[in-house]
Amino acid sequence: MIKAIIFDLDDTLYDNNPLTEMALKQAINVMIKKGLKSNFNEAFKKIREITKNYPTKDRFVEVVKHYGPFNEELVKIGKEKYYNAEFDEITPFPDTIDALEKLKEKCKLILITSGSKVQQNKKIDVLGIRNYFDHIFIDEINEKEHLFSQTVRLLKLLPDEILVVGDRIDQEIEIGNRLGMKTARMLHGKFSQLIPENIYQEPDYILKNIGEIVDVAGKDNKLKIVTIGGGTGTSSLLEGLKKYTEDITAIVNVTDTGRSSGKIRREMNIIAPGDTRNCLIALANSEKLMSDLFQYRFENGNLKGYSFGNLFIATLSKLTGSFEKAIGEASKILQLKGKVIPSTFDNVNICAELENGTILNEEDKIVDRHNDKVHLRSPIKKVFHQPEAKANEKAIKEIEKANLIVICPGSLFTSIISNLLIKGISKAINKSKAKKVYVCNIMTQVSQTHNYKASDYVKRIKEHITLDYVILNNKKPSMKLLKEYKKENAFLVENDFKELKKLGIKIIVEDVLDESAEKKTLWEKKDLLRHDPDKIAKLLAGLIND
Repeated sequence: MIKAIIFDLDDTLYDNNPLTEMALKQAINVMIKKGLKSNFNEAFKKIREITKNYPTKDRFVEVVKHYGPFNEELVKIGKEKYYNAEFDEITPFPDTIDALEKLKEKCKLILITSGSKVQQNKKIDVLGIRNYFDHIFIDEINEKEHLFSQTVRLLKLLPDEILVVGDRIDQEIEIGNRLGMKTARMLHGKFSQLIPENIYQEPDYILKNIGEIVDVAGKDNKLKIVTIGGGTGTSSLLEGLKKYTEDITAIVNVTDTGRSSGKIRREMNIIAPGDTRNCLIALANSEKLMSDLFQYRFENGNLKGYSFGNLFIATLSKLTGSFEKAIGEASKILQLKGKVIPSTFDNVNICAELENGTILNEEDKIVDRHNDKVHLRSPIKKVFHQPEAKANEKAIKEIEKANLIVICPGSLFTSIISNLLIKGISKAINKSKAKKVYVCNIMTQVSQTHNYKASDYVKRIKEHITLDYVILNNKKPSMKLLKEYKKENAFLVENDFKELKKLGIKIIVEDVLDESAEKKTLWEKKDLLRHDPDKIAKLLAGLIND
């Protein structure tokens, strides 16, 4: 559990924008008096423009350069006035005091802020928050990382028992992550538009308002879950797991070449967005309308069959310059409880070699969804990527941090093993000390696992990684649904315990069947047999203490 919280001050506990505006006006006035070649209105407009468009640049250097010639003394005069601007009143965010009062009862509170000691101390006193903090440090010489490390030693805590809250991903968030702390990003102010440039700038939590930190600090941080898979099987598990922890990362497959996802992939030369979209929706904490929008499929015209969410992610990829940044922006919009990470950014295909020697060179051909005789096809001997794929570095890092790794139900070869084949993924899973559990499919799949029993699924996965547990369903679905599946030559997976026991893993047998009559927009099949999100999540969460 979180035992201490390090807070930033500006744009974290109060809105710094009014004070920034006031301080910039005072600084510009002084600079003009000392020789800046501009009138007030033009210079003030320019420095505001720099602040908005280039938040990490030195605005005083940039504005002096703009009006030229460059004069270091003008920069110094502007900064000195800015950091010592005169003000009488600033107010904390509406929920700041309430949050600090609640947190003070549970853990140590530390304030680490950068700037002039005189100015920052004045802000603290005007805000009326000094007495809430056990320790206050003011960084005047860019030694924030040292102050964070000093706090760890001072409190005699482990880094992961400390939560860092701030608005700058390139400062306190990155420092906290590098030191092994938990991090929460406050989305407010001029730095709210920054996009993470490395894994250390990715926060564990994103806050819309500071009051949310009370819930974050109270969560059970023992649960650090990574799921491996794609499609509806992963999505159903995520729906349940997000109720137990927000420290959850879905590592998803990107090799789909069918339907709209495949068309977008070919036409826009990006990795397949479909499984990523499903997982984003499953972890979404936004208004229902926003989730429904991402899942909406056009019903006619040239866009018939296309998912709005897939088109949105593809468009964001072009606007931001990368699929990775597009996911980051979509995650903000959907207010994600957790993370969604593609297993690779390489534009690869999953291929299959059948036992008769036939090669199927993409996912859509392996699935062969329009062939009602596909179950009679020669079985899959092995699958491979073309070209070879290398792992997304962030996926490896998340696997290393996990204490529970869940191999999700889903298409065995194209959703599960496709991820495990990626160079570095299986090695990281096997090296991890996390508990590794496979949630076995309820029904066979005609194109990939026809006539498979539970032990066949487990054996295939164990060719790539070690497993500690397998979870099997023991609740028989209704005869009506089984008859519908039989028409498609799909059958209930048999729990062949004798063979399973030979495989050396713990077997968990429970009723994990979703018997809800409600049809969920997340899944397209109306009568899809699926795992109950709440039943399976409760089982998985319980394994951490097993």
